[in-house]
Amino acid sequence: MKKKVILAYSGGLDTSCCVAWLKEKGFDIITYTADLGQGINFAQLSKKAKDCGVSKVYIQDLKGRFLKDFVFPALCAGAIYEGKYPLATALGRPLIAEGLVEAAHKEKANYIAHGCTGKGNDQVRLEVSAASLDKKLKVVAPLREWGLKTREEEIKYAKAHQIEVAASKKSPYSVDLNLWGRSIECGILENPAQEPPEEIYQLTKNPLKCANKPDYATIEFARGIPVKLNGKGLAPVALITKLNKLAGDNGVGRIDMVENRLVGIKSREIYEAPAGVALHLAHQELESLVLDKESAQFKKVVADRYAQLVYNGLWHSPLRAALDKFVNETQKKVTGLVKLKLYKGSCVCVGRNSPHSLYKKELATYEAGDKFDKSAAEGFIKIWSLPYQK
Repeated sequence: MKKKVILAYSGGLDTSCCVAWLKEKGFDIITYTADLGQGINFAQLSKKAKDCGVSKVYIQDLKGRFLKDFVFPALCAGAIYEGKYPLATALGRPLIAEGLVEAAHKEKANYIAHGCTGKGNDQVRLEVSAASLDKKLKVVAPLREWGLKTREEEIKYAKAHQIEVAASKKSPYSVDLNLWGRSIECGILENPAQEPPEEIYQLTKNPLKCANKPDYATIEFARGIPVKLNGKGLAPVALITKLNKLAGDNGVGRIDMVENRLVGIKSREIYEAPAGVALHLAHQELESLVLDKESAQFKKVVADRYAQLVYNGLWHSPLRAALDKFVNETQKKVTGLVKLKLYKGSCVCVGRNSPHSLYKKELATYEAGDKFDKSAAEGFIKIWSLPYQK
């Protein structure tokens, strides 16, 4: 009897080659695909997998759960890796791992497999999450085992096995896409001194070609969660989809960064995250209005640690679950409206309001109506300066 393996399958170059390689190794291959908003034709994906010789195909629509249980908790935490990356791919991997494990249990398979490279972050995210859920499952990682060393060699391998793939020598990019963002790497992008060619972008317009007047996005939050866009209540998937379009059409959401990978190397990455960039800014601005100083400043520490946990594949860790409890406490009053101005690549907060606002105009104003007791300032300054007096 053949060994059963559940392969995390996207239909791209790497996982398509994985199917052929696993067949050569004698595996009975079952593919698993999570729909996180890739916007692809899943009927064609299923047909492609079966044409390649897999015995069964799993496709799950997890868009709503992805946003509710992964993206929104990270948004509430303020989790942005190294100050730039909203963690779109990183947040999707633990959910995919959960699906792989569930499929393995259902099919009584002892193996799971993925198409991640041996020096990337995603191999860690998938395997650590899977081990946290079921340590008995064995992992097969073809890209760590086969002799193919470059994407050009993979393209040749695919052609030799009559596998149709989109990647080519002219367009060698590796792309991952979900509702929260898109990542692009490989090819000319591996030179950090090279400006990214315009052809790589799909979610964001060239800022130079955007409209000559701004658009505005008014986002309403309830306990830290976005619930309305421009006055209209929307379910999570619809809200993120519409905001991606609105912000992307104004060139908002392009990220070019050299980041520190978990495996110890630096990597130049390009991201597109129109809704992610807009919502993180809006959420931060609303928090600045409603959180007390000590909570707001400590939450920055939590946000950084939370982002590191997600990036490093530790979504299923006890610490992440514990941090969620702190974050949830801080979100109880993060309710209100934030108005963003979107214009030629820029996203700027131009207004914020909340029933829980700690901003008091009568204390902040320099005009009539000022109620701040200035006479208290002299004593305060004397006490505050005591440790520094000589």
